[in-house]
Amino acid sequence: MKKIKYAYIVIEGNIGAGKTSLASMIAKDYRARLILEQFSDNPFLAKFYAQPERYAFPLEMSFLAERYNQLKHELAQPELFTSFTIADYYFSKSLIFAQNNLGRDEYILYQQIFSIIYDTLPRPDLYVYLHVSIERLLKNIALRGRDYEKNIHAEYLEKIQNGYFRFMRQEKDISFLVIDIDNIDFVKNLEDYKKLTHLIFSGNYPPGITQILI
Repeated sequence: MKKIKYAYIVIEGNIGAGKTSLASMIAKDYRARLILEQFSDNPFLAKFYAQPERYAFPLEMSFLAERYNQLKHELAQPELFTSFTIADYYFSKSLIFAQNNLGRDEYILYQQIFSIIYDTLPRPDLYVYLHVSIERLLKNIALRGRDYEKNIHAEYLEKIQNGYFRFMRQEKDISFLVIDIDNIDFVKNLEDYKKLTHLIFSGNYPPGITQILI
């Protein structure tokens, strides 16, 4: 296997973009250490989708603590038997979702806490953003059938998408690879998966945003 030039890769994207699927497939095929976001057992998640105004702040604070603890622990541990680390989220998603879910005063407080924590975590060598149309995201969300996601609407997904775009435009020191995957199915089609991994591992992407349409 060709030596991987990255030590730390994150796969990001909107809700239903396929982050976890792609990160898991790459980790298996390239013998990488896999970091998956732990969200299914969050006690506030289902409550938030049912009553967002009431549960937004405890949800975002719990995610902030969980993500920080997981990444701080995982990334600090030396890994001898894997070639690199790949995660299905980046810590910055905490701020992106909080910006859309919290009121002004809550967000200001949250941002202050986030900023203190953010600087203590390593930046990824490559940040891959899977861009998917809102229409397809809604279809993907419906197909996986999670009860607490039934109340997700197109307007909310658009706000999250715009939050990711703002973050990428503001962060100048990270190499962002934005891949439009609307016309492929990397889970069911091996050739599509090979195209995607070739783009991730064969390119040389400078700091800033590189956009690719497959």
